[in-house]
Amino acid sequence: MILDDAAVLEEVKAAFAEYEQALISNDVVTLDKLFWNDPRVVRYGATENLYGYDQIAEFRKQRPSKGLYRELRNTVITAHGPDLATAWTEFTRPGSERIGRQSQVWARRPEGWRIVAAHVSLMDPAS
Repeated sequence: MILDDAAVLEEVKAAFAEYEQALISNDVVTLDKLFWNDPRVVRYGATENLYGYDQIAEFRKQRPSKGLYRELRNTVITAHGPDLATAWTEFTRPGSERIGRQSQVWARRPEGWRIVAAHVSLMDPAS
């Protein structure tokens, strides 16, 4: 297995950047597009556990559309061969001292790179 093939890594970084821009601008169509449309996709959030594409899409519709801006730090993206990648990042939001953490598993699907599993959590700065 080739780790971090330059071409694969660039593709995943571009998909990750597209997701981040969609997230902070509340572009629900793009957010939905970037998740694997399958009942087996999982997203554990800061306050919710979502199983399947339909639950994730419904969550996106209900989510507040304000206060979404965040700054990323310590982002690590690794390509595990040509068709699988992981993305890990921390984030902060203006006015909050809490540190957010996000992990995603990306898989190359026939329709492009898609998130097949995700986790978001928050921790206090002293943790």
